[in-house]
Amino acid sequence: MTALWTRDEAIAATGGTSQGEWRASGVSIDSRSIAAGDLFVALAGPNFDGHEFVAAAIAAGAAAAMVQRLPANLPERQPLLMVPDTLEGLRALGREARRRTGARIAGVTGSVGKTGSKEMLRTALAPQGATHASLGSLNNHWGLPLSLARMSRDTRFGIFEMGMNHPGEIAPLSRLARPQVAIITTIAPVHTEFFDSLDAIADAKAEIFLGMDDGGLAILNRDIDQYGRLADAARACGLRTASFGIHPDADARLVDIALEPAGSGITAALRGRPMTYRLNVPGRHWAVNSLAVLLAAEEMGADVPAAAAALAAMRPPTGRGERHQVAVSGGNLELIDESYNASPASMQAAFAVLGAARPADGGRRIAVLGDMLELGPRSVDLHMSLLEGLVAAGVDLVFAAGPAMAELHRALPAAMRGGDAPTSVELAPLVRAGVRAGDVVMVKGSAGCRMGVVVRDLLQSSGAHRAAAS
Repeated sequence: MTALWTRDEAIAATGGTSQGEWRASGVSIDSRSIAAGDLFVALAGPNFDGHEFVAAAIAAGAAAAMVQRLPANLPERQPLLMVPDTLEGLRALGREARRRTGARIAGVTGSVGKTGSKEMLRTALAPQGATHASLGSLNNHWGLPLSLARMSRDTRFGIFEMGMNHPGEIAPLSRLARPQVAIITTIAPVHTEFFDSLDAIADAKAEIFLGMDDGGLAILNRDIDQYGRLADAARACGLRTASFGIHPDADARLVDIALEPAGSGITAALRGRPMTYRLNVPGRHWAVNSLAVLLAAEEMGADVPAAAAALAAMRPPTGRGERHQVAVSGGNLELIDESYNASPASMQAAFAVLGAARPADGGRRIAVLGDMLELGPRSVDLHMSLLEGLVAAGVDLVFAAGPAMAELHRALPAAMRGGDAPTSVELAPLVRAGVRAGDVVMVKGSAGCRMGVVVRDLLQSSGAHRAAAS
């Protein structure tokens, strides 16, 4: 077993004490998904305490457990790393993992598009060297340290997502990861319950610059109103800047795009050099963010034409545009799973993708929408603002979950109203009953609305339909 952490290295990093001999090949905080050889970190939160699952983790093959107290149900002489605070211990492992690697490190943030851009950069760089990236959306006060702690010494490229919903949350993440390159995808009305303006959101995203050394590169969206504000903040931190977008002055500029239902053909100019490449994820927003990815790849020392070519292998992350064929009576429908999260900007981008989709004969474009959360007093207005985008995309039918989406649903033309319900659980059977062969169905909503319930219901009904037909 190759050791990610030896016992002595973990002791030196955390200042803890150890019981037993052990070597860990990974780091985990979830006993349900523990892999043999992992170091299990028993985090203690307001709604759970990982110490209750230490015995289960070790029984499942964990090499050792990091604890801040001895669990009551643990057999004697189990391998343990004892620290005063397990979250601080996890941060210490992340800090040491960052210190001991010679990797080039990129940080990715923005109101929307963080995870997709992070995954594009990982896809672009992986063929050129050992690449480590945050899994899923591990981008908060425990997710980022966990991602860092999992990074091996021989990593060439490290890519870390950083998220927030309050001011002051990104700065400590950036100081831990110390990126040499930072991407800010865009600034949009997300978490507006906690911010009084888009400028305030931009300032919170600009905290990513605070963990960077002088001379690092900030990659900024040239098409947004906050570009100048972000560029000034970057320069105040001693950073260089580069820009991307459709703006004629962008360093990486989208020249042309051939939008297709399942991808895009992109013509771009990177610092004046013409480039063409394919991205196997549909949507103009993906194409624009791919420009930031190529600027980052260049700064990180990668071969840029090879990185661009690698983007043809990009697949959307879970809940961010995955496509499924669902068996229904009389044939199949196409399901676009955008259920992971939602904001006004990402909703409009998803509508554009749905508008570019091609239903089969007799099929319709159907949007299944859950509330967008954390929008504060403008919530209803921002939900109502989606109407124009739905109509422009040629959406035929809308299903809605949640009180704010119900307001939008009532404002739609009668022919577009598919049904509404207070929750995704109650909406799922309405959607299942209302779809038919040939439809293209897009499901999207904030994570708290659990729109994945609708996705899973359609996929499970597809399995049942196939079994009945076989």
